[in-house]
Amino acid sequence: VQLQASGGGLVQAGGSLRLSCAASGSIFSINVMGWFRQAPGKQRELVAAIFWSGGGTTDYTDSVKGRFTISRDNAKNMVYLQMNSLKPEDTAVYYCAVRRGSGIIYYSGGYDYWGQGTLVTVSS
Repeated sequence: VQLQASGGGLVQAGGSLRLSCAASGSIFSINVMGWFRQAPGKQRELVAAIFWSGGGTTDYTDSVKGRFTISRDNAKNMVYLQMNSLKPEDTAVYYCAVRRGSGIIYYSGGYDYWGQGTLVTVSS
């Protein structure tokens, strides 16, 4: 599976951005799509995840609940991350990732394919 993330940029605190991730290749192997982020000097963390098929159950890390929304478009093989009410602490490189295994997990090692990352900078 190949992943291409886009949509990052510079935004003021309180603003919004929408990240996009285009998937190609062995789409049939995707079970979960996730958005991770990594800030300088910090570990990569799962921000949001969604099941690729079925009802599309989602999960979010506590710090973004109510502000970020993950969604998918299976027909276009796309996953999105709508980010509202952005804060300076949301500044990071954001990565989309694919998990072939079952269930949503927060451990980055459980994801099999990664996009190249897109930088989100939130100014105060």
